[in-house]
This record gives sequence, structure tokens and C-alpha cells, in this order.
Amino acid sequence: MSDPQSLLIVDDNEIFRDRLARAFSDRGYDVRKAQNHDEAVAAARDDSPQWAVVDLRMPGKDGLQVVRDLKSIDEHTKIVVLTGYGSIATAIDAVRLGAINYLQKPADADDIIAAFSRGDKPPMSGSEHDYQAPSLARAEWEHIQRVLADCGGNISEAARRLDIHRRTLQRKLDRYPPRE
Repeated sequence: MSDPQSLLIVDDNEIFRDRLARAFSDRGYDVRKAQNHDEAVAAARDDSPQWAVVDLRMPGKDGLQVVRDLKSIDEHTKIVVLTGYGSIATAIDAVRLGAINYLQKPADADDIIAAFSRGDKPPMSGSEHDYQAPSLARAEWEHIQRVLADCGGNISEAARRLDIHRRTLQRKLDRYPPRE
């Protein structure tokens, strides 16, 4: 049996980072975690990962700087950038710096594995006809996750900003993200 694929997850959101790490560990990946640029660079210098998942928006040095520095340590590291605030400009910047793909947050392990797979193929290789818009339930779940992240995980504040009752928000958060 071959060695497990090594993966570095760089995200300042501890809950999301831990859930993602657990999902990849359950799939047999050798997972390491970092919460910021400096931890990511130190981990890559210690043992460069084959794959890296990098959050775009973090305090201090952002995900684009992480991508640049990880690629300077090992040009063979494949990187997928996650963003809750996606724009075409930042996606282009991430790809120019060496990321092979980018995804909207929150993404699950299956979405990320698919993004790594798509990153090995030429862009627009016939898959543009396979695109399906996310369901309304998925869009709602992603919006709730973004607002919760903006509130630093404070459920009461997120409920106020979403204009829903705190208990309703807690019930929605107890559910897994809708599958596409």
C-alpha cells in the first residue's frame, strides 16, 4: 500500500478547519493544520505537503501570500483556494500564483477532492455543460456559514444579523450541508 496523500489545511476558522481535517483523515489522508500564514509556511518547510487547501481571507497575511510562499517552498504542491468572498479578480490572482483551483466556502472534502481532480485537466474541457446551480438549501447554508464566520462564531450575533431566532439558527447549524 502506498503512503497516504499529505494535505495541509490553512484556515483561521478552527471549527471549519477541524471538521475538514477530520473528513480528510477519515478518507485516509495524512492531514496537517495551520491557522495562519506563518504556521503554514513552517509546516511546509518541515515537510512539504502534496496538497494544500488555503482559505483566502485570514487575519495578517492572506491566502494569496500563503499560496505564493507554499509554491516557493515546493513548486509541486497542488493548492486549492477556498473563499467565502469570491471574486473573479482574486480567483485569477490565486491561479496566477500557482493555485490549481478555487472553491466557494464552505466546501466539504468531496468538493475539494473534485477541485483537485479538475485542476489537473485543461480548463473548460467540456465540463461547462455539466454545471448545475447550487440548490436553494445549499445557498442558504453557505450564507449562514459566512455570516457566522463574520460574527466570529457568535450564534446570537449571527441570528441578529440574519434576522432569525437564535434557536432556529442553532437547528439549521446542527444539520449537515445539503448535498448537491
